[in-house]
Amino acid sequence: MLISTMNDIPGYQVTQVLGEVFGLTVRSRNIGSQFGAGLKSLVGGELKGMTKNLVSSRYEVINRMAEEAAAKGADAVLAMRFDTSEMGGNWTEICAYGTAVKVSGLPAAEASSWQGAAQEAWQPSQ
Repeated sequence: MLISTMNDIPGYQVTQVLGEVFGLTVRSRNIGSQFGAGLKSLVGGELKGMTKNLVSSRYEVINRMAEEAAAKGADAVLAMRFDTSEMGGNWTEICAYGTAVKVSGLPAAEASSWQGAAQEAWQPSQ
């Protein structure tokens, strides 16, 4: 499953739009991590336990979104985004969403010229 934050994928063309897909989780913070984070915030620095939990949650919601897209018959998810919100003070909702699509590879000559133009656009100015 190709997942991209872009609206298209170089070398591919969208042949069918299957609709919005999302993955969702709601996580609660345990009292230990909240206490540790409170102490850490007094002296500054990264809240490693919270960071680890957020990374884990993002992977979880991406996998759920990809499963929903696959169930619809998608080859890719385009325009993927994350959204988070606080719920009830102790809960955090994490959502990944995007558009499920079917894609096909472009003919080699067309893909090559498209990618060449994209590479030229990203060349550092001299």
